[in-house]
Amino acid sequence: MSFASSSRPQPARPAPGRRRRGALAPTLVVLGAIVVLVLILAQVWTEVLWYDQLGFVEVLRTEWGTRAALFAAGFLVMGGAVALNMRYAYRSRPVYAPSTPEQASLDQYREAIEPLRKLVMIAGPALIGVFAGGAASQQWETVQLWMHAQHVGTDDPQYGIDLGFYLFTLPGLRFVVGFLVAVTALTAVATLATHYLYGGLRIGGGSDTPRTTRAARVQLSVLGALMMVLVAVNYWLDRYSILTKTAEKFDGASYTDVNAVIPAKAILAGIAVFVAVTFVVTAVRGNWRLPLIGLGLMVVAAITVGGIYPAIVQRFQVQPNQQDAESEYIQRNIEATSVAYGIDDVQVDRYNARSSAQPQALRDDAETAASIRLLDPQIVSPSFKQLEQGTTFYDFPDTLSVDRYTIDGTSQDTVIAARELNLSGLEASQRNWTNDVTVYTHGYGVVAAYGNTTTSNGQPSFWEKGIPSTGELGDYEPRLYFSPESPAYSIVGGPEDTAWELDYPTNGSGGSVNTRFPTQEVSAGPSIGNAWNKLLYAVKMGSEQILFSDRVNADSQILYDRDPRERVEKVAPYLTLDGRVYPAVVDGRVKWIVDGYTTSNQYPYAAQVTLDSATADALTQSSDTIETLQPKTANYIRNSVKATVDAYDGSVTLYAWDDSDPVLRAWSEIFPSSLRPLSEIDGELMSHLRYPEDLFKVQRELLTRYHVTDPAQFFTGTDFWAVPDDPNAAGDIAQPPYYMTLRMPDQEEAAFSLTSTFIPFGAEARQVMRGYMAVDADAGSQDGAKAEGYGKIRILELPREGSVPGPGQVVNTIKTDDIVAPEFSLLTKGGAKPVQANLLALPVGDGMLYVQPVYLQAETGTTFPLLQRVVAVFGDDIAIAPTLDAALDLVFSGDSGVVPDPDAEPDPGAEPDPGTEPDDPGDADARAALADALDRARQAIEDGQKALADGDFTAYGEAQDRLDKAIQDALDAEARLEGAAAPADPEPGATSTPDAES
Repeated sequence: MSFASSSRPQPARPAPGRRRRGALAPTLVVLGAIVVLVLILAQVWTEVLWYDQLGFVEVLRTEWGTRAALFAAGFLVMGGAVALNMRYAYRSRPVYAPSTPEQASLDQYREAIEPLRKLVMIAGPALIGVFAGGAASQQWETVQLWMHAQHVGTDDPQYGIDLGFYLFTLPGLRFVVGFLVAVTALTAVATLATHYLYGGLRIGGGSDTPRTTRAARVQLSVLGALMMVLVAVNYWLDRYSILTKTAEKFDGASYTDVNAVIPAKAILAGIAVFVAVTFVVTAVRGNWRLPLIGLGLMVVAAITVGGIYPAIVQRFQVQPNQQDAESEYIQRNIEATSVAYGIDDVQVDRYNARSSAQPQALRDDAETAASIRLLDPQIVSPSFKQLEQGTTFYDFPDTLSVDRYTIDGTSQDTVIAARELNLSGLEASQRNWTNDVTVYTHGYGVVAAYGNTTTSNGQPSFWEKGIPSTGELGDYEPRLYFSPESPAYSIVGGPEDTAWELDYPTNGSGGSVNTRFPTQEVSAGPSIGNAWNKLLYAVKMGSEQILFSDRVNADSQILYDRDPRERVEKVAPYLTLDGRVYPAVVDGRVKWIVDGYTTSNQYPYAAQVTLDSATADALTQSSDTIETLQPKTANYIRNSVKATVDAYDGSVTLYAWDDSDPVLRAWSEIFPSSLRPLSEIDGELMSHLRYPEDLFKVQRELLTRYHVTDPAQFFTGTDFWAVPDDPNAAGDIAQPPYYMTLRMPDQEEAAFSLTSTFIPFGAEARQVMRGYMAVDADAGSQDGAKAEGYGKIRILELPREGSVPGPGQVVNTIKTDDIVAPEFSLLTKGGAKPVQANLLALPVGDGMLYVQPVYLQAETGTTFPLLQRVVAVFGDDIAIAPTLDAALDLVFSGDSGVVPDPDAEPDPGAEPDPGTEPDDPGDADARAALADALDRARQAIEDGQKALADGDFTAYGEAQDRLDKAIQDALDAEARLEGAAAPADPEPGATSTPDAES
């Protein structure tokens, strides 16, 4: 029997020890590559979508393109130079390495390296090139400014070169030269190592000079010559960079620098060129002795010419006559600093301030008195939260903003805050992805209060409040999708018949008012309606719900990077941004306003300032929402850009505020479509722009010294000032500047200003006031024109031996005065604590007036501060009263203190003063009315404190009403005693009239 199958060919079997390659490994590699690609695109492509939606993709394209070009150039130059020189050194190695004891050990190294030689010669230079390319790409701003250098129109005082060379060209040249020095140095090291390893270079063997092959000699000589040329160029550029050096007395080139260091740099540059020539000679003639001698000469010259000679000039020529010798260079420093920081047009006036108030002196400054801001934006935030927060998922910042609005035709200083979204206010049971991302998506409305008035019980007097918003602002879009405290991201939009975004809950049955962001009409963020974008953003945000939630649909947009400051930083990476972002209602929308600065540290002779230190104060230390400037050094700054961020759709607009700034002109050429001209700022926005705080703080830091313009006086430093410490803050931290409306002595009318004070410099100096600084902060009016006086800085210089107390002395007086201090004890009798607010200083009545509002806050229960007293200090006179008007009346009538004690009985045995007339019956009635009014005032104060401690705000309000009535009766009685009728209307600045909204 035969089997047909036995004759069929059998399939080949794999040889023993061999396995068929499966598809698993390639599949894993492909999947891994896809995962890596998706991870990269989740960070890169989403950035493109974000910039494109905002209309600033040009910024991303320019930055990334410049970085990529610099990375490629750095990689190729560094990596290519190292690789080519190593390759040449290897290929030119001697065929037979000399047989020496040293070479025997090298043979072992060569044998060990040989299997990896090709990898080392490729991977090594490539790795070095990657690091070099990364370092080069960081200099994209330097290179772009170099490519778009501007002509400034002012020459430096040393070389007569336009300042544009220092601001734009010199930093670029120094970058290129520094990079080439690094390339040459690393290339020389790699070349030396290769020649030594393969026998092209021998050291030792009884010779005092290196022995090289011809190829090695030529290659190393060329590298040495190139290095010396670069060193020479570096020395030459040092001659210009020395104009921006820092020193203890003043910045910029000094007498020694100009007469010794700069010539020494030129000599050293010439020596470096000579040494480079010796290397070229060595390449031709083959003797290393000459370049070694040249290098020795260069070291000796660097020590003697570059070090010893300037030290001799400084010690024996400058120090014995330093004030006279440095005078010219101090003058250069003063002039350059004044221009670089915009303080060259400061108006300094002598102000012989009175130390005692004159009766009726306040009448001339009634407008200033009427505008004294009593609401402290750092103190009243809890009052805003308790009275106007509305619901737990809304909140106000810890420090509010000061602005001005026109109400009934009158400009009013205003404390304003946006009601922002605060997810931490939700209960744990409410926190889930759906609520956090699609329901609670936005804040709601703004709240505004008069800056100089309060209600009868000390609460802020709101003229815009409530949910929904009501007040003087009229109709505007209240929803705030973009704000400093917004969540990381939200997803908005949906079909037209859906509305799941929560505006606010309604009273009663637990209902709510919802909304739907109209993504079909308004673009606020990148579209997330397709599967690809969903995938990228799910990876970016680390949330798989984005892929699977039904609320992410074809109409959805994703909102992220929602902090206004962060948005401006991303679209304008060349700006340094002010630490404060403030809201304003403009053209029916809430706009966040951000001030942007262009800076440089290359302005010749200008003083260097560390920006974060100069802008740190008690406010930045205590606030989570106000920051200092970036921690960098600068000697030139301009408030060149005003930026706005729409709180509803997130759109960013950059306005070229200072088009005379050469740095801004350069960036305008780099990003030609990013900036809008000043003419496009409409009147309503213009009326809310203001002089920025951080620029003011930098300028006041400089003006502590640079108010002195005489070089001799500047050298001695005897009239330097200091910014006083905040008397209400713990530790040595500067007092912040304050916005307020006031009239400086030379001004015809009051203006919205930013102010600060100065005291003498030195820990042992008397803490009296030496200077008062104010800048016109109102940028413009509603007609759209930039204010003519905007940015005008005025300084009142008080006599050095003057008696006007500084802020620290004033607060000490308030705490220790034998009449005012007991009033604080009385305020705390019911268990509440007094909170002393910002100490405002104003030039009033030919002197200096201090005003400090005093708030009262319960220790337990529902606690928020209420304005209860106002302290006024003028020279030696001090008063405390429930209202500003009453305190000013006491001070300027010479009656320091508080309302007299009604229980004090007259001495029956006292003789009447000579020349006095006996009281008539009318006087007796007036005195009785005064005593009764004061008794009722005291009782009202005690009742109010008890009610505040009990948390009974109804009873507290009633007590305040009785107190107001008693105070008015007391004033009427006092006026009758003085033979004058009480005024029918309260003077400007009254604070405790019930529901005062004027």
